[in-house]
Amino acid sequence: MDALRLALWQTPHPADSQEALARLDTAARDAAAQGAHWLITPEMFLTGYLIDPALIAARAEPVDGPLIAAVRAIAQRHALGIVTGWPEARTGALPFNSAIAIDDTGGVRAVHRKIHLFGDGDAQRFSPGTDAPALFAWRGWRLGLLICFDVEQDEPLQSLQARGAHAALVPTANMVGYDDVQQTRLPEAARRFGMAIAYANACGHEGGTVYNGQSTALGRDGARLSLETAKATALNTIELPPQRPAQ
Repeated sequence: MDALRLALWQTPHPADSQEALARLDTAARDAAAQGAHWLITPEMFLTGYLIDPALIAARAEPVDGPLIAAVRAIAQRHALGIVTGWPEARTGALPFNSAIAIDDTGGVRAVHRKIHLFGDGDAQRFSPGTDAPALFAWRGWRLGLLICFDVEQDEPLQSLQARGAHAALVPTANMVGYDDVQQTRLPEAARRFGMAIAYANACGHEGGTVYNGQSTALGRDGARLSLETAKATALNTIELPPQRPAQ
């Protein structure tokens, strides 16, 4: 197992998916130039997040739809793994708030559907996921996917820990007023569950919602590896040394 280099992309949500794909292509190019193996975007980056629920439903697509196909092409073009989020279409129900891990060949490694929805904003737009958190293997690493509020709950972390996860990759859209998540909860969670956490947050705003930035990475001992204190766009690559699974 070699060291793992993760690029945390802190950025506002796009106006639409066309803008999202253009910006993602540029960020992937820049992350690859920094030597990253994986790029992690904010929650629901491909479509926007706390926008009109009807617009979320209209933009929802299945895993094999054109939106994810475009992301797979970006990953392959830049030889870079990408973790990003979108509304995953469901027949006869609200979409899932989903995150996908696409490897450096453009292959789909895992899909996670947000289990713990946060407040009315999520409840009006999404169905909760019911499966265990996604976990996939990559070059000796066992990498879990969680989305935002999931990483603040014990059960998803316990599930990943029990299956030998080395790290949790977390697209998120945490808001102003909840700085304690990055400052206190995540270091404590990494330490308790013996798992590195890479948390890529949004910045900027959607309507009246303002995101607090502070994308961060923590080692399995809770030690902070990085913290983006500004609330502006940033792309920071961090390195996780080879690790054993949590016991």
